[in-house]
Amino acid sequence: MQLPFFHVDAFTQKTLQGNPAAVIPLTAWLDDALLQKIAAENNVSETAFFVPTDKGFHLRWFTPTTEVPLCGHATLAASSVIFNELGFDKNLIHFETQSGELIVLKKGDDIIMDFPTKAPKPCPIPAGLSEALGVPILETHENHFVLCVVKNEQDVLNATPDHNALANIAPGEFILTARSRDYDFVSRCFAPGHGITEDPVTGAAHCVSAPYWADKLGKATLRARQVSMRGGDVTCTLKGNRVELMGQCSLFLKGTIFL
Repeated sequence: MQLPFFHVDAFTQKTLQGNPAAVIPLTAWLDDALLQKIAAENNVSETAFFVPTDKGFHLRWFTPTTEVPLCGHATLAASSVIFNELGFDKNLIHFETQSGELIVLKKGDDIIMDFPTKAPKPCPIPAGLSEALGVPILETHENHFVLCVVKNEQDVLNATPDHNALANIAPGEFILTARSRDYDFVSRCFAPGHGITEDPVTGAAHCVSAPYWADKLGKATLRARQVSMRGGDVTCTLKGNRVELMGQCSLFLKGTIFL
């Protein structure tokens, strides 16, 4: 069996930045165990698989260890492959996913993803979290991720997480965030519960952080920067219970998987 393979850097205009994703178009679904093995072999934070449907595509995402219900950067990467590499002649994609229908629009070089918001609710600061992240946490909010608010951008940059300790704090996925001088907010994202120490740029995390900062700052459109070592930019626009995440992609590699 031979499968087409694309390695795409998402939320960046340049290769070797942003968040790398593997993208594998399929004509029909393979066994789930095989999909997981392929994702583990790729060894990037997410591998996106999709098959055609009558309306668009059925899209699924796998980390090296598990399938996840939503992934922004791999959706962006998959959309870039469909728009630019597969001869797709429309500027709108309908994806069927575990998180419902996702609609993606191509506008020039930008790709705009329409995602459900996951507005977080205040929660007590989990025991040991400040120590595990290596910076004082001012407040926490939770919805799938634990959103950890710190004093300033420098605290986000200076954090030195103990990933083993973080993995033992439920739910195992954390956003570290603060206001920024050059952006509306900055963040870092850690998901040891899914086998990911630090994710370079995390679309799904902005479904949580964007509603929080939109409420705090009183604005619907926010410019965000994920300040990982690779880094990446995300423009977030709140529209009711949906959020549009806009970014760009850069194709790094394409080839063939032999099974």
